[in-house]
Formats: sequence, C-alpha cells, structure tokens
Amino acid sequence: MAALMSLNALAIDAMLPALDEIASDFSVADPNRRQLVVGVYLLATGFGSLVPGLFADRYGRRPVLFASIAVYLVASLLCMVAPSFEMLLVLRAVQGFGTAGLMVLPAAIIRDRFDGDKMARLISMIFIVFMAVPVLAPTVGQLVLNFASWEWIFFVLALFGVIVSLWAMKRLPETLDPKNRQKIDPRTIVHNLPLTLRTREAIGYVLAAGLTFGGVFGYINSAQQLIGEHFGAEEYFPLIFGASAATLAFSSFANSQIVERFGARRVSHTALIAFIVVSCVQVYAAEVHADSLLWFFPLISINLCLLGFLGANFGSIAMQPFFGSAGAASSVQSSMRMLLGAVMGIAIGQAYDGTALPLAIALLGSSLLSLALVLFSERGKLFRRPRKPRYFTEGIR
Repeated sequence: MAALMSLNALAIDAMLPALDEIASDFSVADPNRRQLVVGVYLLATGFGSLVPGLFADRYGRRPVLFASIAVYLVASLLCMVAPSFEMLLVLRAVQGFGTAGLMVLPAAIIRDRFDGDKMARLISMIFIVFMAVPVLAPTVGQLVLNFASWEWIFFVLALFGVIVSLWAMKRLPETLDPKNRQKIDPRTIVHNLPLTLRTREAIGYVLAAGLTFGGVFGYINSAQQLIGEHFGAEEYFPLIFGASAATLAFSSFANSQIVERFGARRVSHTALIAFIVVSCVQVYAAEVHADSLLWFFPLISINLCLLGFLGANFGSIAMQPFFGSAGAASSVQSSMRMLLGAVMGIAIGQAYDGTALPLAIALLGSSLLSLALVLFSERGKLFRRPRKPRYFTEGIR
C-alpha cells in the first residue's frame, strides 16, 4: 500500500528540481507558471478521485488498481515527448486523473480489513514509507538531471511503476467481500457519493484535512522558488526540502506507536492546536526575519512533522462510519481533500511574491478553519474518544 501511494508522491516531488529546466526549454516567461507542472497534477487527481472507488466497489480493488497503474505508466512515457509546455500540462492532467486510484484504493483496501484506532495505526505505518518519498524524490530528480535531461525523470517514474505493479500482482489479494459489491447505477451513485457530505462525523475531518494539506501543497508548489531563489540555497534545495519532509516520516512512526493508546482524536486534536501555534510563529518570522532560512526551515519542518499526526488520523476518523461502501467513501473523501488542497496549493503558489509571507498566512488561516471544522464534527468537544459510531454497510438504504 505504501509503495502504491508513493508512486503519486514520486510523480509530484521528483519534478521539483527540474522546474527551472522545463521552464527554460519551453520558454515559460512567468516564473510562477512553472509550478503548474505540479499544481495541475494535484488538481486532476482531485477530480479523478471520484471515479475509481465506484468501480472498485463493483468489480473489486485489484482490477481498478492495475488500470490506474497502466495509466500512470503510459502517461509518464508520453510526458517524455511532450512538444510544448501546454501539452505537458495536458498530459500531467491525464496522468493525475487516471492514477487517482493509487490514492483512493489503499484507504479502501485497509478499511476492508481494519477499523477504528487500529486502522489509524496501520495507515500511520504505511505513511512512514509513503512520507519517505518526498525526502528522496527531489534527490532522485536531481540525480537524473546530473546525467540527462528532465524528460528522463518521467522514464524513472515509469520504471518505478513497473516494479510496484509486479510486486502488487504477486502480493496483493482481493480484499472486497463479494457480499459488499455495489451496483453501478444512478441510485447507488447518488446515495454513496454524497454520503460523506451528509455524515457530520466525517465531513468536518475531510474538509479540515483538505485545508491543512492545501497549505502544505502551497509549500510544495513554491518550495523551489522559495528555497532556491528567496533564501539563495539552490544548490542545497533537494537536501533542505528532503530534510523538512523527513519529519513527516518521523511523526508518522510516532503516531503509529501512540494512536491506539491515546486515540486518533486526542492525538490529532493536540497536533492541530500545536500546528496553529507554530503557524503564528511562522507569520512572525516571515515579517520580522524575512530573509532568514534559519527561522524558516525549523518552523516549516515542525509544521510538516505535525501533519504526520493529522493526515492519517483525520482520514481514519472520516472513514470510520463507512464499511460496505468504503470504496465510494474513499473516493469522495480523497476527491474533496485533493481538490480543496490542490486549489489552495495553486493559489498559494501563484501568490508567491518573493517572500515566505503568503505561505505563512495560508498555513495559519487554513489551520484555524480546520479547527472550526473539527469542532463542527465533534459537536464542540475535543479530546474525547467517540461513542460507538454509525456504520453505513449498504449502498442503498
């Protein structure tokens, strides 16, 4: 599951060191426009996430998963021969839309087998591997650039896709219980997709995760410009970006060790409040110590570290009420998170003005809104273990 999810992370972060070269080759004048190579991929993944869960609930997890990998491979190879920047963006959109199953299905597969805090613990364990990719991906991209042009980064993506697909063919069983298969018809779709919107226990956490990740996507979109140009550390960009992202792997491991003891809600609520505090300091640093990497780096690293206590726990809490329709629920939740996060990420990236202030304000604003949404789902009470949750086990009720 971690390897499958990592293909998406690799497709995002391996491109970061190549954005300058891509912009130069295609004569892209606006420096912020190069970010769209990442932003368009994320946005398309958000739209695409609505599709695979429906088919996975009908035909099983494996067929849809391998179809997503096939699109990933083909789109990666086509990106190598894109004749223009506009066509590259189109192909990146196709790649993101078609491979959304790699983000959606792992959560559904895990939900087929586990629930509650145990599910949160397993997702955290998977995130340890998944979050190691943002640490290594920029270095992979930079290594490719040391020996070849940016097009070959897409070849490396395809190569990793082949390896992971062969592994999944050998090791991954079908986890969907035949009795839980859903029909693909208008009634089922109308019931399943809006179910998250109607479920108070889930909707606040889904939107809160989208907002929180939106701030991080804004960092990813503008990281190359922010670290390389504003702070003047272009040579060390893969190292600095990777080191900040490494804190996610650490916190994911720590979360996996404590979540069953303290509960996903207590851990994530504490982390969210800490995120707000750190974001306040981030705004202060962007205003008073605007040119200091020594202020920016530890603060963004702490923000990313805290995200490791938010993402997996928010996701598992939001999935808890859904059992028989886990695929559709995972689809709509992944879509909402990705769309909200991608739109925010693009907006933050395009607002880049040569300083870290837009990012800092976005991190603070998104975390405050996230707290309000969590309070909505929890009916105003934080830090508590929930009552026995409602379960939605059928497509049509």
